[in-house]
Amino acid sequence: MRLNLAKYQNNSFNRGASRFKEAFWLMLHCFFCSGIPGSKWRSMLLRIFGASVGKNVVIKPYVKVKFPWKLSIGEYSWLGESCWIDNLGFVSIGANTCLSQGVYLCTGSHRWDFPSFDLVVADISIGDGCWICAFAKIAPGAIVSDGSVIGFGVIFKGKTAPNEIVR
Repeated sequence: MRLNLAKYQNNSFNRGASRFKEAFWLMLHCFFCSGIPGSKWRSMLLRIFGASVGKNVVIKPYVKVKFPWKLSIGEYSWLGESCWIDNLGFVSIGANTCLSQGVYLCTGSHRWDFPSFDLVVADISIGDGCWICAFAKIAPGAIVSDGSVIGFGVIFKGKTAPNEIVR
């Protein structure tokens, strides 16, 4: 089957906020994902834009978030340098969970087997007490159960058992 991107339509995708809110976030995002140190102001900015952010969350420099209004982060969790939360769908990160540097969470993909290359969105859930090691990639629809570890550079799709180590 051959792709025909001229037929691509994105009409059914729900961005979850007004175009104005999204544009305002994009303007401020350049500061959010900068090298300027500080977690408290990043947490505050996410909350202003609709994210649920627990107390004492650590957000390192260069973290990118597509849609804050589709994000929940539990208390005492860490987002390491250069994490990218590409959340077209909802992303839930539990309490006491660490996303190490360079982690990529992706909630969207495309139906490559359709000529129109339809967008497919699936939420990601990461439980409490998890560790997503450096440079791991988490696929749309993934569920990382409480206490699980996704190893260095792993590309993960599916669901873990509680306390499972994926390497």
